[in-house]
Amino acid sequence: MPHETADQTPVVPPPPGAPPAIQQPPAAEVPPLTRWLRLPRPATRPGVWRAGHIVKPPHDPDQPSDRELHGGALLAFLTGLLVWSLCWYGYIDLWMWPLDRIRWSRPIQLDSRAGATVVETVIWAYYVLFDVMLVWIFGRLGNFSQVWYRWRPVFLRYWSGRADLQPQPSGKTRRAVAALVGFGWVFGLSFGLWTSWLGPLNAVVPDAMWEDGDTTAYVVVYNLYYVLYTVLLLLLFGWLGGWWAVLRRYPLALLSRDRAPGSAEERAAIARLTDFTELRDAGADAAAERLLAEVREGAMSDLDYARIAHAWSTVRARPTELPVFDEAVRRHGAGAFPHPSGERDLPVRAARHDLLTRQVRIGSGVDEERNPYEYRGVDIALDPAVLGTSLLAVGPPGAGKTGRVVRPVVEALCLHALTGQAAVVAVGTAASGLGPDHAFDVLVRVGDPSSTHQLALYGGAADTDEAAGLLAEALLGGTQAETREAAAVLIQLIGPYHAAYGRLPGVPELRAMLDGAPALLATLRDDLALAGAHDQQRELDSRQRQARRPDDLGRRLADRLAVLDRAGFSNEAPAEPFSLAALIHPLRVRIDLPAAGHAEAGRIITRLLLAQFAASVTSRPDRSLFAVLVLDDATAAVTPGTVRGLTQLRGANAGAVLALRTLDDVPAELRAGLLGAVGCRMAFSGLTTWDAEHFARAWGTAWTEDQDITRTPDRTGGIVRKTVRGVRKLFTGRETTTDSVTVRRVERERWSASELAHRVPPRHAVLSMTSVDGEPTPPVLLRLG
Repeated sequence: MPHETADQTPVVPPPPGAPPAIQQPPAAEVPPLTRWLRLPRPATRPGVWRAGHIVKPPHDPDQPSDRELHGGALLAFLTGLLVWSLCWYGYIDLWMWPLDRIRWSRPIQLDSRAGATVVETVIWAYYVLFDVMLVWIFGRLGNFSQVWYRWRPVFLRYWSGRADLQPQPSGKTRRAVAALVGFGWVFGLSFGLWTSWLGPLNAVVPDAMWEDGDTTAYVVVYNLYYVLYTVLLLLLFGWLGGWWAVLRRYPLALLSRDRAPGSAEERAAIARLTDFTELRDAGADAAAERLLAEVREGAMSDLDYARIAHAWSTVRARPTELPVFDEAVRRHGAGAFPHPSGERDLPVRAARHDLLTRQVRIGSGVDEERNPYEYRGVDIALDPAVLGTSLLAVGPPGAGKTGRVVRPVVEALCLHALTGQAAVVAVGTAASGLGPDHAFDVLVRVGDPSSTHQLALYGGAADTDEAAGLLAEALLGGTQAETREAAAVLIQLIGPYHAAYGRLPGVPELRAMLDGAPALLATLRDDLALAGAHDQQRELDSRQRQARRPDDLGRRLADRLAVLDRAGFSNEAPAEPFSLAALIHPLRVRIDLPAAGHAEAGRIITRLLLAQFAASVTSRPDRSLFAVLVLDDATAAVTPGTVRGLTQLRGANAGAVLALRTLDDVPAELRAGLLGAVGCRMAFSGLTTWDAEHFARAWGTAWTEDQDITRTPDRTGGIVRKTVRGVRKLFTGRETTTDSVTVRRVERERWSASELAHRVPPRHAVLSMTSVDGEPTPPVLLRLG
């Protein structure tokens, strides 16, 4: 929580993780927020943690192993060194044939100094070209390029501090290398054969300084001249080879801590984030300077930056809001555009978050062949792009659903709500541990008289028909026909009550009417007559006639309402009602279900919330906020209506997170529909084989290569070969065989039910995702945490 120092200056405590929030870095160091903003975030497949991600090279199924690659490169290097030694020391003289032709050519006068210099220069150039040719030949044989690609990230990490820098165009690379070779050739000739460049030095230095031996002054002068000449050569060949552009793209980290590496486009993108160049271009120079000063002083956190960036995005959409934005930033700095609660961070962060990409890390992909190549060994994260298709997590208690998935997701959505980009409703018991009380704006404790908020029974329904339908689905949770019949029963009571009193009945009133309380129904009939609602009187009379039937649903609905009433759903203490229709605001809501003695009431409330959420978010006039309902235990919460509602959340910029112990908590006829309605499916370790079968069918099949190996005894060869095989069999007891390999392409399940049930290690899960754009990912085995 924010607190105040002795001089009444508000201070925001730093959240854990990257980047540290409120710190005072030394003047010579880059501020933590700037370092965080400079992290590369390349475009990746859905679910890949983007902050600091290194894009993998294209997958090559025939790629050699590390031992094969490095061993082959070392062998090629030693062989090339041996060939060069044999050529240089005269054991191989064929390579000297072009030089012999140059030496004995008659047009060049070898007895003249200029002619000898030209010949020696050509010879030296030939040596260089021959060495380059040897390096190229044995480099190709030893796959030096693959060795470089393998070690390039490590080198760049030490050189520039970033391992993900993209290679520059091949033409620029060849130009830089050619200039480097030319510099080596000219430098070697200058200090071995060419002497004309010493003319200025001999003209300036008096002969007395070196005739009787090199004096100290002469040594100092010619060394300075050598340094000046070398610098001029570097400048010349650096200009010819474009070395300075290369150094700007790959700066040395020790010498350029305040500079961002990368291409010109990457540096411009980083400057837009760190130097607020977009604000300056729009004319908000004062606001940009204020924000830049707070970044340098360490007074801005990552959440402050994300909140102000979101406010700036609204200015881009509506440029007329620029003066308001500029005034707010100049006045409040990093505290501009605060959340209605005034909070600038959560009390504690238990997971790693990247608020620039809105991701939360939940684990890392296991580096094994069953995983797709793009997900092996990389961090896995969830964000609104995948949560917008809803997430279903199934696993036994203790598998890590709440602590390693649900809690990080709730924490991330609370952070997004503080930036004004999301609204979250987290539902669980008081012991679920979905977050501390101070991390939420609204706390609804069902059955607790001290609760400051009370859950609305009808969820802000627009009319009585919708209210009756939502309540019927929550109370029964049966088939679609039963729900329609129950809704018809409820509308016969809710409609007249609303017509008479202008409001919807509470749990006690509705229960009493369903039980057929004579006094209440008589009073309601008289009030309807006074209001002139004769059509509603006919509905009430029809309800009284149907109540005499032995199969009437009224008694069953009254019993369900009695379960809610006993659990304290309608608290008589004064409490502010909370409705899911309030999700048009960036709210953080936690709803604590009743204690364990009221398990059935908890199931009814869970169904009620899921139905109300699907109805409210799809009817929002403003869908800019990402709304999410998180159910820590969705047991008996899935109904035919909620399955249909889940399919509509994607288009409404909303999603749901449903955690189940087993799919047996879902009616058998709805299991396939539930798996098809959600885009993200997560199977934890310890899953039963029956549940695993549903996930295996949902994930489908893929084409793989199957190898069949046939071994037959080896009877080939002469007497010597047969004798060797006989001796080997005598000592080892095994007969020598020949292997015949048959490769076939077969279609197999990505994850079979047996593998899901028995081969997923503890603290692991198999996750598949689909983005709101429709991009799917295959199932990935990840290590949680």
